Amino acid sequence: MDKTDKIYVAGHRGLVGSAIVRSLQEKGYTNIVGRTHGELDLTNQADVCRFFENESPDIVVLAAAKVGGINANNTKPAEFAYENMQVQCNVIKCCHDFKVKKLLFLGSTCIYPRMAPQPIPEDALLTGPLEETNEAYAIAKIAGLEMCKFFKRQYGDDFISCMPTNLYGPHDNYNLQDSHVLPAMIRKFHEAKENGETSVELWGTGSPLREFLYVDDMADACVFLLENYSGEQHVNIGTGKEVTIKELAETVRRTVGFEGEIRWNTEMPDGTPRKLTKVDKLHELGWHHKVDLEEGVKLAYEWFKENIDCARMEGR
Repeated sequence: MDKTDKIYVAGHRGLVGSAIVRSLQEKGYTNIVGRTHGELDLTNQADVCRFFENESPDIVVLAAAKVGGINANNTKPAEFAYENMQVQCNVIKCCHDFKVKKLLFLGSTCIYPRMAPQPIPEDALLTGPLEETNEAYAIAKIAGLEMCKFFKRQYGDDFISCMPTNLYGPHDNYNLQDSHVLPAMIRKFHEAKENGETSVELWGTGSPLREFLYVDDMADACVFLLENYSGEQHVNIGTGKEVTIKELAETVRRTVGFEGEIRWNTEMPDGTPRKLTKVDKLHELGWHHKVDLEEGVKLAYEWFKENIDCARMEGR
């Protein structure tokens, strides 16, 4: 990659895309292009082709996706499958047709089987049934990373894929209808503290184990891969460390300063029992995360408080 390459970051205003833009800028890349959904509908093939023809990007980062937590995945599986596959097919094909130098496709660790070996190696993909609560999203993401592999194999395109673990940080989604667990906890504890409530309800038993990566660390890893990796196999991005959801809740409660009770609604689903990535491949390439969970939650909560008026907070 050259510092003057035109880099199109699809999803540049979201949690993932905005962090990648920040990382690219910090590393001296000056020609970064983004489009909002209103400016470019990535599910519209003609519009995507027109954009690539007009802009001729050298590098593409596909961070745009329809995402959400357990509730959103459970209630809108058709939307998650269709919209994500539409976006991926359009962007990946245009990257080939318009001779993009390099494409980075971002997936998710939910692509791995529900009962995958722990920690999860990259070659666990397609070795068992998926977790039902996010099956549609996972299938779409699997299709995207396999497409990248097939275009590389058939045409020699420099298309690479990475699988970030659970992410959090600036520009996260705090809508309680479809947010992920960590931002949902930040919002719930914050509002309970502000309103003088004595308890907060959280879903499940609190027993599942999860890995969390601060989004700016993830972005740094993505730029590192763009600069240093061209392999066919996707690469896990994570910390290699895990906590229970109960431990996460205590960390967030302590950070927010909420002193009330946590009530666990055990009638609601837990999701996958455990999901820890094996990050040996990334470590061998020379990259390690920098922000631990305690520090990351503090950073995320500070951003939330400072940006509460403009944060994604629908569904009050």
